[in-house]
Amino acid sequence: MTQSIQLAFLWHMHQPDYRDSEGVMKMPWVFLHAIKDYYDMPWILSQFPGLKATFNLTPSLIEQINLYKEPLKSDYFLALMGKEVSQLTSDERSWLIKICKSVNFDTMVKPLARMRELFDQKSYNDSELIDLQVLFLLAWSGNYLRGHNEVVKGMLAKGEAFSHDEKLTLIEALGSFTQEILPLYSRLQEGGQITVSTTPYFHPILPLLIDMDNVTAANPHTKPPKNPLSFSNDALMHVQRAKALYKETFGRDPSGFWPAEGAVDTKSAKIYQDEGIRWIATDEAILFRSLQNGERSQLYKPYRYENLFVAFRDHALSDLIGFEYRYKEVGHAVDHFVSSLRPLATDAHDDVVFVILDGENAWEYYDENGYPFFMKLYEVFTHLPWLHTVNMDMLLSQESRHLPTLSSGSWIGGDFSTWSGHKEKNRAWELLFQTKRDCDQEEAKLSVQQKKAIADHFLAAQCSDWFWWYGDDHFTDFAAEFDQLFRKHLITIYQLMQMQPPAELFKPIIEDKSSALYIVKPQAPIYPKIDGRPSSFFEWIGCGMIDESRLFSTMDRKRGPVEKIRYGHNESMVYVAFDGDFESVDLRKGQLDIFIEEFSRSVTVDLGNQQPHDIEISIGKNVEIALPKKLFGALNQVHLRFEINSEGSFIQALPGFGALEVELNEDYSSNWFV
Repeated sequence: MTQSIQLAFLWHMHQPDYRDSEGVMKMPWVFLHAIKDYYDMPWILSQFPGLKATFNLTPSLIEQINLYKEPLKSDYFLALMGKEVSQLTSDERSWLIKICKSVNFDTMVKPLARMRELFDQKSYNDSELIDLQVLFLLAWSGNYLRGHNEVVKGMLAKGEAFSHDEKLTLIEALGSFTQEILPLYSRLQEGGQITVSTTPYFHPILPLLIDMDNVTAANPHTKPPKNPLSFSNDALMHVQRAKALYKETFGRDPSGFWPAEGAVDTKSAKIYQDEGIRWIATDEAILFRSLQNGERSQLYKPYRYENLFVAFRDHALSDLIGFEYRYKEVGHAVDHFVSSLRPLATDAHDDVVFVILDGENAWEYYDENGYPFFMKLYEVFTHLPWLHTVNMDMLLSQESRHLPTLSSGSWIGGDFSTWSGHKEKNRAWELLFQTKRDCDQEEAKLSVQQKKAIADHFLAAQCSDWFWWYGDDHFTDFAAEFDQLFRKHLITIYQLMQMQPPAELFKPIIEDKSSALYIVKPQAPIYPKIDGRPSSFFEWIGCGMIDESRLFSTMDRKRGPVEKIRYGHNESMVYVAFDGDFESVDLRKGQLDIFIEEFSRSVTVDLGNQQPHDIEISIGKNVEIALPKKLFGALNQVHLRFEINSEGSFIQALPGFGALEVELNEDYSSNWFV
């Protein structure tokens, strides 16, 4: 028999509900991904009509996309953009600049010459600020817009010296474009190329709403919040409201749900079944725990739990696209992905590989927003006789194995510790529980209209994103804004009950966080001995530090063995050290590629042999590297990236955010202290 394998992509599109109590979106990420990703992803697939995939659109995303019919009215960021810059307050000006400088430098800023000039400035005159605003929107404009929208094409060609009226024209054009997104999904679904699924209404962790005991059921070491309540009625409401919005949008009932964060348990599975949902999806860790068997060949079989088809994602293959191929040349990335799939082809023609990942956040780290990667990948797929892409609806008619139970967990670590356990996460839950208790006591006094408004705010406060950003496992420059949005929902509930909100709701839950949590700049010259071990604490005093373990707000597995990067320099050398757990990786059988971005070249070091170019490397408990400054010629600043490979396999790219910036002539005077 001819061997083959089915490949089922599921691209999850989600943003939390950024609307405040007045219905205005307080942060612009829905709009920005709308002009860059939500249209582009299905549009690229549509260039290859024989390929199939599934796209998940969350209800909060659908509703917010619809609001961009009136962009200046519905989005606080765009409303500020619509102002004459001379009329902005200093706070408004600062916040706009903060947003405009949140963009990825290497892939989105560098290609725009004028934005590259402006990016590192500390202050801006009015004309410079208009240019920064326009270029920011152009940087976020996706490949479809750049190739098909005359306003975007014209402004990209002009490049600088934009007027206020041109800025308004661009905002209007982009706002109009957002209204083409949902009809595209509808057309592709009607044509059978894609399945469109959805998620419980406000993207809640449904198993935790139903039963907080799921926290310890999934991981006994995770501490649950105190005095929990069940929001089982709300859980059902999330599913029913999502179904209603989906039908209003697409004219049919959804066949399947991607549970928020892949979070599942038996009780939430029953809700889906009772509501006529035919399939859900989650992570491989849930399958292995459910089967009590970690044999990977079991992963590629179709399964049913009771009457519910359940897809289990291949974690490693999904993460290759989400986190690792951004660093590879397109051809090498595609070849690697195909070679990873080929051994999975068997004589059992119903075997299927589920590749499920975020469909919006990875591409800003890819060149050209991932367009060359996807065009090459999809083109190769069309010529592979042993590979058949499928969407979820196509799988429902196939035979599947019986799954006797469904373990509790999510797609992150197979448990719920990302949303519970830390004191900040648990504090948020406890405030939610207390608000519910107070509301229940007042329920008899409330009108139907009050109850409806209160229910809306409870559902919004249950979004997984709020709990994601609490704690110290993820970092964002906008943590305070997320915290405020969560607490505002609870404050509004008390106001709707005509009660004074508790004082504790006006106090931030989140501790003051800054990038210093994961990036510390060098403070002084360093003179370490390169011996692969911490021979003296003092030899690295004054070094810079990047904490890779806290850097990303991702859903990936452990990114690699390196957990921290130390770095610094002196008069003649640049030093870098990688700290982490190297027991499972034989680095002496590998190589280290050192990329010098200013020269568009790399130096490859065979870690088992003599080092070239006077580079000194020692591998022990740590990996320590000394690079002579003569490597960098007359440069005053250098951007370095590192890629570790071992025995032909990719291990880790460092730093995780892009490049390590080293000021070669820094005198550290701004860091002196007494």
